[in-house]
Amino acid sequence: MPKICYIDKNLSAQSLAIIHAANEIIEEYAAQGFVLTLRQLYYQFVARAIIPNTQRDYKRLGSIINGARLTGLIDWDYITDRTRNLQVNPHWSSPASIVQACAESYAIDKWKDQPYRPEVWIEKDALVGVIAGICEELDVPYFSCRGYTSQSEMWSAAMRLREWGLQDDQIPIIFHLGDHDPSGKDMTRDITDRLELFMGGMEVKRLALNWDQIDEFSPPPNPAKVTDSRAAAYIAEFGHDSWELDALEPAVLVDLIESAITSVRDDETWSQSAHKESTAKSLLNSLSKRWTEVVRLVSS
Repeated sequence: MPKICYIDKNLSAQSLAIIHAANEIIEEYAAQGFVLTLRQLYYQFVARAIIPNTQRDYKRLGSIINGARLTGLIDWDYITDRTRNLQVNPHWSSPASIVQACAESYAIDKWKDQPYRPEVWIEKDALVGVIAGICEELDVPYFSCRGYTSQSEMWSAAMRLREWGLQDDQIPIIFHLGDHDPSGKDMTRDITDRLELFMGGMEVKRLALNWDQIDEFSPPPNPAKVTDSRAAAYIAEFGHDSWELDALEPAVLVDLIESAITSVRDDETWSQSAHKESTAKSLLNSLSKRWTEVVRLVSS
């Protein structure tokens, strides 16, 4: 993994201690298959009582981490920015290689014969990388709302979800994850209300962040934003603290999604579909390995 020194810089003993702690945390999560954002790393520092939970300390941590990467003390691959990504076209070295790629990516709609049609919606774009793996493994669509979902996207979603019910007699269900703060809590209500308007309603289940999870996992709190128009009602019910979804362990988010999705899945039907998919993958793999014979056959 790349620890590359681009600049020389004298670092204080305090900064070196922070860098050492950061490396322990990010390597711990890398071993589990997770790459953290700076925000997630910050919440790990707060949860472990290494630094206070203030905007000033967040900015200071960001500055130290940035310097540590430039001086070759932190692996560049272990911290990510999930909101900015380069898009490129795929390429293959030969026709056989694209057939092999098709074998690896081939998938049937394993939810087609299921009673439910689930989707996972998450408030923050920065957390899509955390949930992508489990959603793709379970063949479930996932969506970054980026706060309050736009009217255009909400209407499109309603039309899509309505079709599942009309065409395939399936029950659509949305599992929503958002911050536990005045707006984050209200976003689940907003999704529910607008789907009621556009398609007559459906089940929207708030998967996180909920009060019982705050009680169980004790994520570090933030002051509720009193400038939020929804603050008064929120404070009356929950007090002056709020909690960000980023503060939950990535593994907790993955487990919550896996449990929710499998709870609405018919496992016997799923296994039959998975077997059908695996058989087709094996056929495509064989085709890629015998590509020379295929060329001779179609050229004769």
